[in-house]
Amino acid sequence: MPRRRLDPAAQRRGQMLASRLTQVRRASGRSAEAVARSAGISVETVRSIEKGRTATPEFFTVAALATELGLSLDELYTFTRQPPSRDPQGPVDSGTGGFT
Repeated sequence: MPRRRLDPAAQRRGQMLASRLTQVRRASGRSAEAVARSAGISVETVRSIEKGRTATPEFFTVAALATELGLSLDELYTFTRQPPSRDPQGPVDSGTGGFT
């Protein structure tokens, strides 16, 4: 059965998830390879999520990445539900990661 196309809101949430995971991984100084290895997933999966090719990754994949990066699932959920930024550069990390 073919997969349904994602609506624009779901696509945006996938982009926000990818953005946040990439931001936090880079800020930690860890490579995609190191995070993937520690999380027990393939580096191709990490890259696919970060590049937005996988807009709706499996729950346990997101949970493993969040654990490795020190993020809670609540934080990721909240981050992906933020209103669209008017900044064409995308979300900005203000040092709090968008969380207070």
